[in-house]
Amino acid sequence: MRRIVCLFGILTASSVLAFADDFQGRLLDASCYAQQKSSTACDPSSATTAYILYVGNTAYNLDSAGSEKAGKALKTKADRSANPNAPASNQVMAKVTGTKAGGDNTIQVETIEIQ
Repeated sequence: MRRIVCLFGILTASSVLAFADDFQGRLLDASCYAQQKSSTACDPSSATTAYILYVGNTAYNLDSAGSEKAGKALKTKADRSANPNAPASNQVMAKVTGTKAGGDNTIQVETIEIQ
């Protein structure tokens, strides 16, 4: 019985990972984008707490855990490691692995990689 439960748990975890997609695009400040509805002047800053991934002409909201991961990734980005108080460089590109939740264009982030 124990083996069956363990096997079921492994299969469940594997199936969730199998549905994950990769999204690659520009990382934006979510509050700025909500106000301006444009990606031109909404690069993230050190004060950004919520992020959007802009892919093509579609904006995907990152879930709260994804926004935390994006913030940490931006702070440890190679060009900012010497001076963490320096503003983030323009047009931050990111690769996000996760699943799109429902029809509201929110990505449940598993991993994020700043490029």
